[in-house]
Amino acid sequence: MTSPTVNLISECYIKPPDDALSDKTNQPIHFTPFELPFLNFNYIQKGLLFAKPPPPENQDFSITAYLDDLRRSLSATLTHFHPLTARLATRKQQNTHSYVIYIDPENNSGVKFVYATVDVTISDILTSTDVPLVVHSFFDLKNAINHEGHTLPLLSIQVTELNDGIFIGGSLNHLIADGTSFWHFMAAWSETFRSKEQKRFFKRQALEGYDPIINLPFTHQDQFIKRFEHPQYKERFFHFSSATVSRLKAKANAECNTRKISSLQAVSALLWRCVTRVRRQSGVSTETICKLAINNRSRLNPPLSDDYFGSPIQLVMGTATVEDLMAHGLGWAALRLQEAVANHDNTAVEKLVDCWLKNPMPYKLSGLFHPNTVNFVSSPRFDMYGCEFGLGKALAARSGAANKDDGKMTMYPGRDGGGSMDVEVCLLPKYMMDLEDDDEFINALSDQH
Repeated sequence: MTSPTVNLISECYIKPPDDALSDKTNQPIHFTPFELPFLNFNYIQKGLLFAKPPPPENQDFSITAYLDDLRRSLSATLTHFHPLTARLATRKQQNTHSYVIYIDPENNSGVKFVYATVDVTISDILTSTDVPLVVHSFFDLKNAINHEGHTLPLLSIQVTELNDGIFIGGSLNHLIADGTSFWHFMAAWSETFRSKEQKRFFKRQALEGYDPIINLPFTHQDQFIKRFEHPQYKERFFHFSSATVSRLKAKANAECNTRKISSLQAVSALLWRCVTRVRRQSGVSTETICKLAINNRSRLNPPLSDDYFGSPIQLVMGTATVEDLMAHGLGWAALRLQEAVANHDNTAVEKLVDCWLKNPMPYKLSGLFHPNTVNFVSSPRFDMYGCEFGLGKALAARSGAANKDDGKMTMYPGRDGGGSMDVEVCLLPKYMMDLEDDDEFINALSDQH
């Protein structure tokens, strides 16, 4: 079945008002040891699906006026996030072996703003078993890697008009922002759109104990750029009600006689076990790994501000043999994850940073994925549904094709709140089919329908 075509109608570049940047600095913004390793990764791609106003209100709805309001509020928001309008730059000096990548605020080329249309309905998106491929076309810069921010915009917004809805999708360079910062910006834009006082800003601060300027051991980008070819995978959303999440958390803690295991760790442990089972990994002594993307802001000493705008993330890992993971229960798996998170303190962060600085080579995206690995990113704590743009509460959050492969799990808050979660699961087709027949997985979700 062919995917509907998304039609590009217009595009432009948005900047802050001319008089808004007179007091802004044009000093380069340098990246940290958390951010530079991800030069080969794709942009963050997240967005929100809204319904158009229903009758009779929709008689007064004008897409032209709505787009004007979005552009105007985006421009005003960029007054406080002006580095997002810039581009990356590289300073090379052969005689000193200096190769420094940074944000160049003087290159104020703007944020890209795209308007597109597609002949699909909200129901087409939300009732499909798999996430329809057309959703990936709701995002600009589909295959861009972060290093391409030298010539591509650091942020691109695509507004796609459906027959009965509006999708607002953002593609944001992952060097300049993680999920925390992405939704920090979207909330600021939403506040501005709704004419509320904006209290969010682009905030950076130096990492104590580290040189703010990192020299990479290269003379040309070809020495470290490695692109990743995404395989064909299935992508589905699974909803965990607040009651289901509470039950899984209670079960995991009871099995280990503890109260330390979080809701996120319990849900992640369930998926780790079930995905490992349906993969039928050869050899019971084979190692299986569960990776969790973790926010380092509060783990550093001194800590970074909660509204630090950047990408201070690392991966922590729970490991086990297939035999042990299958022989023990949910709590045993969840406790492996809880311990991995608890042990990731300032000392552990510094050790990882110091190790990378000894050989500052950007990671390959292919290295994130492995047949024995599941990867959890994003967070159900992000206030995605608090971002409203004049159309009420979003119906759903979705993501693009970026940074995905077999075993990628993306966590979302449930739309109904209360601790509910949605998990976007990416698996090879044969594994996805078996996951939906897995007894442990079925039983975990069976009480919420």
